[in-house]
Amino acid sequence: MIDTNNLADKMYKLISEWHIKDNFNQQSLNSSLDDAIVLLVRYNYELWHQEDIARDPNANDSEIAQVKRNIDKLNQKRNNMIEEVDEIISELLSEKVIELSENASMNSETPGSIIDRLSINMLKIYHMEEQTERKDATAEHIKSCKSKLKILQMQKDDLSKCLNELMEDLIKGNKFFKVYRQMKMYNDPNLNPVLYKKGS
Repeated sequence: MIDTNNLADKMYKLISEWHIKDNFNQQSLNSSLDDAIVLLVRYNYELWHQEDIARDPNANDSEIAQVKRNIDKLNQKRNNMIEEVDEIISELLSEKVIELSENASMNSETPGSIIDRLSINMLKIYHMEEQTERKDATAEHIKSCKSKLKILQMQKDDLSKCLNELMEDLIKGNKFFKVYRQMKMYNDPNLNPVLYKKGS
């Protein structure tokens, strides 16, 4: 269902390729689990760079406002895609007709949320590696970044292990999960009072 052992490396490869030549084409993706994960990584990739722009001290108020709107839209897409990943996994598990064990417990963190965390971790690893290779930075900065990189790589291993164990438990019927509905209200014109009171 998910190649948990190689997922982090696949994410890193995507991130590296997009930084070298960004020819990402969403239209080429389909409704498969693999492509849903690619899209989730992509939204986090775009969010990362919008967050960088938001901290530009030379950006004017208009530019910051636009970046803020971009971040809000991307965050909504990211949350929707986490749900989409979980829905696809849930459907694939249903097709297997797995019988839950008598002591099966619900996992509060869904596979999609772990995959989301892993994709963010891989973005951090990519950019922290960049910092360790800077020619204009001090030796102290390089040393500090190398230390942080080791921690990030440990976190990658931990997240990959947790995802692998969860998927195994789901397939064996030892655990189950529910698709976590974010219910984001601030982006909905019918739920955000600032938005729906504009028309009254």
